[in-house]
Amino acid sequence: MATTVLTITSKNYGAWALRGWLMARLAGLEFTEKVIPPGDPAMKAEMLLLASSMLVPTLEHEGIKVWDTLAIGEYLNEIRPEAQLLPADPKARAHCRAICGEMHSGFASLRSALPMNIKAHYPAYKIWSRAQADIERVLQIWHECLSAHGGPYLFGGKPCLADAMYAPVVTRFLTYDVALDAACTAYCQRIMELPAMQEWVAAARLEQDDIDELDAEF
Repeated sequence: MATTVLTITSKNYGAWALRGWLMARLAGLEFTEKVIPPGDPAMKAEMLLLASSMLVPTLEHEGIKVWDTLAIGEYLNEIRPEAQLLPADPKARAHCRAICGEMHSGFASLRSALPMNIKAHYPAYKIWSRAQADIERVLQIWHECLSAHGGPYLFGGKPCLADAMYAPVVTRFLTYDVALDAACTAYCQRIMELPAMQEWVAAARLEQDDIDELDAEF
C-alpha cells in the first residue's frame, strides 16, 4: 500500500497539479491522490492566479512534505535517480533546469489568456498579441531542445522534468487550436500519447464541476 500522498485539485483546470502528478508518474513513485475540489476558495484562487503562493500540488513522502512543483521535481530526482528526470550530462541538465525555471516563473500572458481546460475546444480562437509572444517563445524552446537532443522528447528518448513542466501547455495548444509546425505538432502528439497523460485526460473528462471564470466566452 502506498504511503505517499500527492495533494492535487481539478484535473481539467489544474495545470500545476498536472505537472507535479506527471513528475511523480514519470519517477515511478506509488502514491495516493488527495483531491481538493476545484470549488474550494483557496484552490479556486490558485487556478485563477489570484493566490499569493502555490501550495498545490503537495507531495508527502516518508515524513517529508514538499510543495512547489520545481521543488517536487528536484526531490523526485533525488529519491528516484534511476528515472532520469534530469539529464545526466551537466550541460543538458543546466539547460533543462533553465527552461523549467522559465516556465515556472514566466508566461503570465499565456496562462491568463489560455487557461488550461482539457474538456473544452475552441477552434480558430483569437489569441491576443502578448499571449502570442509567449507562444512563440515556447515553440522556440521546443525547437531548440528537439534539435539539440534529437527528440522525441525535449531532452532525448525519455520524458523528463521539462516535458512535465510543458505538458499543460500542450493541452492548452490543443484546447485553443494553436497553429503549430510539423515538429511541434509531433511533439504534442508524443506527450498526449504518454499513458500517464491519457490517464489524466480521461479523469479530467469525467469531472462534473466547472469553473465559469476558466471557460472562454465569445
